[in-house]
Amino acid sequence: MIVAIHQPNYLPWLGYFHKIAVVDVFVFLDDVQYSKNSYTNRVQVLGSGQARWLTVPVSFSFGDPISGVRASAPDWLDDHCNRLSAYYARAPYFAAVWPRLHEILMSAALDDLALINSHLVKTISAELKLKCRFESSSNLQIEATSGDDRLIEIVSAIDPGAIYLFGRGGAKYQDAEKFREAGIETRFSAFRHPEYRQGNHDFVSGLSVIDALFYLGWEGVSEVLIEAAGAHA
Repeated sequence: MIVAIHQPNYLPWLGYFHKIAVVDVFVFLDDVQYSKNSYTNRVQVLGSGQARWLTVPVSFSFGDPISGVRASAPDWLDDHCNRLSAYYARAPYFAAVWPRLHEILMSAALDDLALINSHLVKTISAELKLKCRFESSSNLQIEATSGDDRLIEIVSAIDPGAIYLFGRGGAKYQDAEKFREAGIETRFSAFRHPEYRQGNHDFVSGLSVIDALFYLGWEGVSEVLIEAAGAHA
C-alpha cells in the first residue's frame, strides 16, 4: 500500500493529482497550522496569457488549524466562476468541461476551508477516474505534533507496512532515514509537468488542474495522469 499526505489545497496543480493517481490512500493534512497566503486558499490560473490568482477570502486567528479556517465572503464562488468563464471561454474544451466543472465548484459552497478543498479534490478525482481512498488526519487521532513524527504516525495508522510517497518539496525537509527506522519504506514522486498548448501564449506551468481541463478535456487530463502513474509504478 502506498500513502501520500498533503495539506488540502484549493484546486491544486496537476502534480497534486499525480500523487492521488499513484497512491492507494491520500491523507488530507487538515489539522496542521494554516499558513496565510499559501496554496491552501489560493491557486493560479491563466488569464490573457498570464498567471492570475484565484483566492478564497478567509477568516482565521493566528495558530488556527486549516480545519478551523472559514470562508469569509458569501459570493466568492460566484466571483471565481465568473472569472474562470471569462478567462477560458475560448479554450478548446470549455464547452465540454464547464457545465460539469461549474456544478462541482458550486457544490463547494461550504464554510470550512478544509472541507471546501477536500470536496473539490475528491469530486474532481472521481471525474478523472482516480480511485484512491481519501482520509483526513483530523479523523485519525494522531498524537505526535512535530513534522516527521506526525507523518510517520499517520502512515502507521493507515497501514504499518505502507510505503510513504514523498512529494517533490518534501525531499528538502523530511528525513527518509527516520521513516525507514520506523519500518516505513519511502518513495519519491517523479512527476514531470506535461506541456500543452495554451492558446497562442507561451506555456505557463504549475497552474490549477482547471487549466489543463480546459485545454485537454476530462479524458485528456485523465490519460495524462494515468500514464504518469504507470510510468511511476
